[in-house]
Amino acid sequence: MDFDEVLREVGSFGLYQKVIICSVLLPAALPCAFHAYSQLFIAATPQHWCRVPELEPWLQDYVPLVKNLSIPRDSQGVYAECSMYARNYSDIVRYLEYRPPPELLRQQADDLLKQLPDNAQVVPCQHGWNYDRSIYSSTVVQEWNLVCDQSFLVTLALVIFGVGGLLGNYVFGYLVDLWGRRPSFYAYLLMEIAACAASAFAWNYYSWLGLRFVVGLTVPAILASPYVLAIELVGPERRVFCTIVSNIAYSLGLVVLAGVIYVVRDWRELSLAVSMPLLMLFSCFFVLPESPRWLMAVGKTKRAMRILKIMARVNGVRVNRDFVERLERRLATTRAAEAESSAASRHYGILDLFRGTNMRRKTLIITLIWFANTSVYVGLSYYAPALGGDEIWNFFLAGAVELPTYLLLWPGLSYFGRRWILFISMLVGGVACVATFLYPDITLLLYCVGKMGISSSFVVLPLLASELYPTVVRGLGMSFSSVVAMVGPIVIPLINHMGQQMLVLPLIVMGALLIVGGFASLLLPETRNRNLPQTLEEGEAVPLSFLLCCCVENEPKPRSPPVRTPPPNRGIPQSGVRVLPNLESPVPNRDPSKVVCSICKKEMRTL
Repeated sequence: MDFDEVLREVGSFGLYQKVIICSVLLPAALPCAFHAYSQLFIAATPQHWCRVPELEPWLQDYVPLVKNLSIPRDSQGVYAECSMYARNYSDIVRYLEYRPPPELLRQQADDLLKQLPDNAQVVPCQHGWNYDRSIYSSTVVQEWNLVCDQSFLVTLALVIFGVGGLLGNYVFGYLVDLWGRRPSFYAYLLMEIAACAASAFAWNYYSWLGLRFVVGLTVPAILASPYVLAIELVGPERRVFCTIVSNIAYSLGLVVLAGVIYVVRDWRELSLAVSMPLLMLFSCFFVLPESPRWLMAVGKTKRAMRILKIMARVNGVRVNRDFVERLERRLATTRAAEAESSAASRHYGILDLFRGTNMRRKTLIITLIWFANTSVYVGLSYYAPALGGDEIWNFFLAGAVELPTYLLLWPGLSYFGRRWILFISMLVGGVACVATFLYPDITLLLYCVGKMGISSSFVVLPLLASELYPTVVRGLGMSFSSVVAMVGPIVIPLINHMGQQMLVLPLIVMGALLIVGGFASLLLPETRNRNLPQTLEEGEAVPLSFLLCCCVENEPKPRSPPVRTPPPNRGIPQSGVRVLPNLESPVPNRDPSKVVCSICKKEMRTL
C-alpha cells in the first residue's frame, strides 16, 4: 500500500505537520548539537606553565615576573608550557622577600635576571602547572592536569566519544524500527541527559571518560529519530524541505551552544547547563505522535487510524465516513499480496551491494564520499577552537556560516540537481582548506568557506545516496555507508592532535580528502527527476557517469526485446523500457539492438 496516497487524503503538509515539525522536531535537534561539541570546551586546554611553589606569593599580581624567572622562552619569545629552569628559588625568594611597589620590583627583577646564569638547566615541570583562568574558570584539563605528557588523554576522550557514536549508530538503528520513533527518541534523550549530568560529578578522569562514552552512544541516534519521524509525516514533495530545515535547526543548536559556553565557563556547570534544560522536551511527550507510517507497517492499524483522523481534523480536511473501511481493505489486500510473495522473496545482505560491477562501484564511491564528509565536518567543528583568537567566537562563526548555505541550497537542489552541487560544494570546501597553507593570514576566512562547503555537501549526499541505492537494499546501503563513515570521527581527533606543532596540517589533510571525494562524486549519475531503482537489476542498469558521460562498458542482459523505435528525450520509450540516457537511436546497417552514446560515441546495447 502506498502510504503517500493516504497522506494526501488527510493533508500531506498541513497545519498539523507544520506545528509538529516547528514546535517539537526542530528543538529536538538541540541535544545532538549540544552534546556532540560541548566536550571541546569541557576539556579545553588553556595556556599553562610550570608551577614553582616558592614563587606562588608573587603569582597573583606579578605573573610576567614569575614567568621570566622560572620559564624558558623560544626564539619567538613564547614561554614553554612543559619545562622550567632548575634554579635555587629559595635564594630568589629571599632577594624578593621585601615586596616594594611594582615599579621598584620590576627594576629589582631586571637586576636579578642579569645576575642569574644564562645557561641554567632546563627540566620538565616538577610541581604541576599554573593555568590561565581568564577564559575558563575550570576545565577537565585543569582539574586533572591533562597537559604535556598527559595531553593525549584529551584526544583519547574524543576518540572514545567517536567509538560510542559508531556503536550507537549501529545498535540504536535497529531499536528505532523495533520500538518506534517516539519511544526511541525519548529513551535516547533520557539516557543522554542522565549520562551528561552525571559526568558533572565525575571524581576522576576515567569515570568522566566512561560517562562521555555513554553520551557518544546516543548522539547519532537522537538526531536520526526526529528526522525520520519528520520525513514520514510529510509527502515526498516536502522531504527536501524537512532535510534543509533539520540541518538549519542543527546549526542553530551550535550557535546557541556558543552562547551557553560564553555564559558558563566552569566545566561541571557547563555539563549541567547543556543537559538539564533538555528535560523540557519531555513536556512534548503527549504532543509528539508516533509515525503512522511505521504503525501501519508493523500492523498497529488502530493507532495509525487515530493519528490520521487527528491529522485530518487539524489540517481542516474532511474525510469520508468509509475512509477507515477503505484503508483497512487496502491494507488487507497489501498484506495478502505480501504473504503470497514472501515465500518466493529473497533476503538481501551486505554482499548484495557488491555483487554487480555497477553496484559495487557505486557503493564504494558513496561510502568514500560519506567518509570524507563525516570526517571533515566533524574535524572542522573540532578544529574551530584551535584557530587562535577567541575560541568561543570561532565556534560561533563555525555554526553561523552554515545557515546561509542552507538557504542557497534549498532552491539549488531542485534546479541544478544533486551531483554537480555535491561536487562544487566539496571542491570549494577542499580548496579553501588547502589554501590555508598558502595564505595563513586569512586562515579564519578560508576556514569559514570550507565549513560552508562541507555543510552543503553533507546535506546533498544522503539525498543522492538514497536515490541511487535500489529499494530492496536502500536502508542496508545507507546504513553501511554511514556506519563506515563513523570511523572518521574516531580518526580525525588524532589528525587534529598531530596539528599542535603545525596549525594548518589538519586543514590540509581534510582539504585533500574533500577534493578527492568531490572528484569521485562526478562518477555518480544524476538522480534529479529520475525514477528510483526498485530491484538490484535496475540499480545495476544505472551506470556510472564518468564525469560528463553516463555510459560504461558493460552489457547487462536486456529485460525485454530490443527497442527499435527512437526513444523520447528522457530516454524512456513508450513501452516503458528504460534505456541509457544520452543515447542516439539505432542507425541503418548496424545492429538495431545497439545504440551510440551521443557524447563518447561508444556503441552500447539497449536495455
